[in-house]
Amino acid sequence: MLNLSVVKQSFRMSLQNIKANKLRSFLTMLGIVIGVASVIGLVTMVKGATDSVIGKLSDLGAGTLNVNAVGTALKQGLSESDLDRLRGTEGVSGIAPTASMNGAASLGNEVYDKVSISGYDVVYFEHNDILDRGRIFNNDDMNGDVKVCIVDADFAKNVFKTPDVLGRQFKLNGYEYIVVGVRKDDESLFSAMYDTSDRDGTVIVPYKNVLRMSGKQNVSSVEVYIAEGYESTTAEDNLRSVLDGIYNDADNSYSIINMESLMDTMSTVTDMMTAMLAGIASIALVVGGIGIMNMMLVSVSERTKEIGLRKALGAEPVRIQMQFLIESIVLSMIGGIIGIGLGLLIAFVGAILMKIDFRISYSAIALGTGFSAAVGIIFGWMPAKRASQLNPIDALRSE
Repeated sequence: MLNLSVVKQSFRMSLQNIKANKLRSFLTMLGIVIGVASVIGLVTMVKGATDSVIGKLSDLGAGTLNVNAVGTALKQGLSESDLDRLRGTEGVSGIAPTASMNGAASLGNEVYDKVSISGYDVVYFEHNDILDRGRIFNNDDMNGDVKVCIVDADFAKNVFKTPDVLGRQFKLNGYEYIVVGVRKDDESLFSAMYDTSDRDGTVIVPYKNVLRMSGKQNVSSVEVYIAEGYESTTAEDNLRSVLDGIYNDADNSYSIINMESLMDTMSTVTDMMTAMLAGIASIALVVGGIGIMNMMLVSVSERTKEIGLRKALGAEPVRIQMQFLIESIVLSMIGGIIGIGLGLLIAFVGAILMKIDFRISYSAIALGTGFSAAVGIIFGWMPAKRASQLNPIDALRSE
């Protein structure tokens, strides 16, 4: 039976042998370091990117359904009466019709023809905190005749040349508008997907104003907010039933995006991708394990006389095996610790370059630590077993 003192002695002798062959030990550990760093770095960066994307999807509207109603050849979009039917759908707490178009703004003699115009309902502002300063729209602004707007920082900079724009007036598609608010910087997921550097900015107006400017009667886009206590799938089914009635069950007349389902799908895909990347990175750990096994076999060959002498003096095979196995495990664990530190550094730098949150993945650290320990045991077992089975007489005779 092995006691604690035997294990301590084997551990001490293993460290002495590692120190005596510093360069060879370092080269042996290098595969483990690269493998663990790859696993930690990749998994941590994917985790950070996933959390960032899901967080932005959540900001876009957890508990929200987005309806895009293109309609049919006989009926395009949704009328006010159709919107009332959607408001009364079971499981729906409110809806926010939206509309958008491109337009032109003019101030004095200057014309800016690359302006994005977005139209929202008051309900939209109840669920989306987009205002930086000023005021949001109220019910009195929503009849289509009141010319008030909210602008973004790009519009203030490009058109007014100053951030102090509250109360300022300008013309939007020929109509005189007054600025009542300034929106926050748009850091949403979809804004990051498009380059807006060639735009003069965004102007938000009541959605009925957009319909009048564009000459349309109906809206085609609606945000639907799910009532408390209802599952998103239940509300979606009820909504589809109402929309089927509006469009007489016509195919491809509308589509519904369920943000919660989208987030669930995104989580599933990213989990699969993380597992795949971890598997690919783990190949480096296997290569590192082969390196450890090769080094330990060389060590056994070089220390044949030492092994023979120890066995001749009464050392049990299990103690010989224990020493070489501990040496293999120590090499793997030192490489694993260095790899964890390097992997976290790589992930930190990657998070800065990718502009995502750096979040330590403890599961990745556990995976890397477990892999390095397993590599030490698995690939160190055969050399340790071979050392313990050496015949002491043959070992002492070897040159």
